Amino acid sequence: MNVRAYISMAVAAVVIGGCTTAPRSEEGRSDIRSEAMATVTKAQGQDSTLANALSTANGYAVFPTVGKGAVGIGAAYGKGVLFEHGVAMGYCDLSQASIGLQLGGQGYSEIIVFSTPEALAKFKTGNFAFDAQATAVALKAGAGANAKYADGVAVFTMDEAGLMYEASIGGQKFSYQPL
Repeated sequence: MNVRAYISMAVAAVVIGGCTTAPRSEEGRSDIRSEAMATVTKAQGQDSTLANALSTANGYAVFPTVGKGAVGIGAAYGKGVLFEHGVAMGYCDLSQASIGLQLGGQGYSEIIVFSTPEALAKFKTGNFAFDAQATAVALKAGAGANAKYADGVAVFTMDEAGLMYEASIGGQKFSYQPL
C-alpha cells in the first residue's frame, strides 16, 4: 500500500469516528464555548502577550482538547469555536492524519490566530488545511509577541499531555459551521 492510501485510511477513520462540526445539543454547544473561553483565559495566563495578538486578530479558532494517537499511522481530532473580535461566531473541527515513525498518544489545546481578513475568510470556507510544513509554537511567555505568521496564520499549542514519539508527515484539515 502506498503513503496516500495509508493517509486516506487514517483520515477516513477520523471522519467516521468524528461527529458533526457543531455539537448537537444546546448544552453541548454551551459546553464547548465555555471550554474554549477557559482555554483562552488559561493561555493568556501562561503568556500575557497573547492577549494583544488575539485582540488585534481578525479572528481565532480555539480547540480546547485535541486527542492524538498513532501506531505508524496517526490521527487526531478536536472540536472548537471560532471567535471574531472576542465573540463566538461558529464551531469548527480539526482532523489530522499522519504517517511515519510514530507511537503513542497525547492530548493538547490549540489556538489558531488569523491576522488577515483573507486568512479568516479562507478558514470559514470549511476547506482550510495545513500541510506538513505548518508549525505550531508551544505557548510560553512571549510567544504571542514573537508569533511567526505564515499566510496570515499563527498556531499555538499548550498543555501537551501524554507520550508521543513522532517523526512523521501529515497535515491538519478544518471544517467550519456558523452559529
